[in-house]
Amino acid sequence: MLAESKKRQLDELGYLVLPGFVPPARLAAIRERVETLWKLEGDNAGSEFRPEPGTRRLANLVDKGAMFAELIAMPEILACIEHVIGPRYKLSSLNARSTNPHNGESQPWHADVGAVADARGYWVCNTIWMLDAFTAENGATRMIPRSHAWRRLPEPGITGSLPGETLVTGDAGTVVVMNTHMWHGGTANRTDRCRRALHGFYTRGDKPQQQYQKALLRPQTIAALTPLQRRVLALDDAENDRLSAQTTRMSGFLK
Repeated sequence: MLAESKKRQLDELGYLVLPGFVPPARLAAIRERVETLWKLEGDNAGSEFRPEPGTRRLANLVDKGAMFAELIAMPEILACIEHVIGPRYKLSSLNARSTNPHNGESQPWHADVGAVADARGYWVCNTIWMLDAFTAENGATRMIPRSHAWRRLPEPGITGSLPGETLVTGDAGTVVVMNTHMWHGGTANRTDRCRRALHGFYTRGDKPQQQYQKALLRPQTIAALTPLQRRVLALDDAENDRLSAQTTRMSGFLK
């Protein structure tokens, strides 16, 4: 399902751009739904995850519309995830992030969840769903290609330019698959409009989910899921339940 050229790009550069992946009608529906959720949730928007100054956040999106459950289990996306982190993968979180107009702050350089590849290889992979065009002016994601292979993290708090960085731009409807051991971060939005995206974050089966889906999803949401969606969410995975229980005891993960 995944062309050899795409596999090579994921292996060598650490990311893959899929232009026009989201058809216009689906893109419009997603935009409408996230804006509705921001209005409904108000100051509590994104509270299942964490606030971030200069942005609007949403979290736990699989529980907030069937359209989101569909996104996490699209075959071409899953083929990319499997190529990066192997066949035992699961959704760690599905969130939305909107960089506010005239937000002059760039994210610090980071790898997702501070992940460093281990003896089994890579274990984090993220997908960026561009709900608006990503441009050099409105907060597009910057990254350092090939840094996923360095097996080390950037120094905490660094926001300035680094050698080899590139800016990933694209039209609305583009999806970017990233091996997020790669150093990356959002940039400042210097325009008068927000810049919106979804982030579908996946992790390897032996690692805990960023948001323990089984505890967050309502029964009616779970009942409507397909077998593939259940598998991607690790709803029937006893090992995932044990991992979550351990993480909760150590860090107050769900509190």
